[in-house]
Amino acid sequence: MPKTLGDLFDDFKQEAFRLETLDDYGRSGNVDAYRLYLDGKPKPEGYNTDWVDEVRKNVDAGRRMYRVHVVTRPLTPYLRYELGWGYTTNSTAGEEFFILDVTEQPNPLEDVSDFWLFDSVTAAPMHYASDGEFTGADVLPADRAEEYVGYRNTALAHAVPFADWWAEHGT
Repeated sequence: MPKTLGDLFDDFKQEAFRLETLDDYGRSGNVDAYRLYLDGKPKPEGYNTDWVDEVRKNVDAGRRMYRVHVVTRPLTPYLRYELGWGYTTNSTAGEEFFILDVTEQPNPLEDVSDFWLFDSVTAAPMHYASDGEFTGADVLPADRAEEYVGYRNTALAHAVPFADWWAEHGT
């Protein structure tokens, strides 16, 4: 039976890397929390608990979870929400975040879409509708991993730690 994205989260041994390229994932994930954010409400108690618990479990077991988000300023309302609520919350569990800001530089990953990469051996490109709704992921065979390792390395070479970027550009 082919592996699913969920299987990859259960099975990875060393690291899970995520490249994010969209300005709006507003129809994926915690839609209710995003609405609260847009309405100017405070972040709810227990926000993102399931993911924070997942990250903490993996990080405590010595597995790294990290991501790079490609952004352009000014940030969309969704990105202000994701970075301000999501990244700051998830980092408390040990997830690492980096920003590749292409506002004043060319995007070195211009035609690359979102993906997860597990242990540098299994890539899972992700698919989204035009409104930011997650529509699925493809788990690729191991012979495709090298391409995604290259994308990861390029992203990291051009990105800066989230905390540093947020201190300068956050809202």
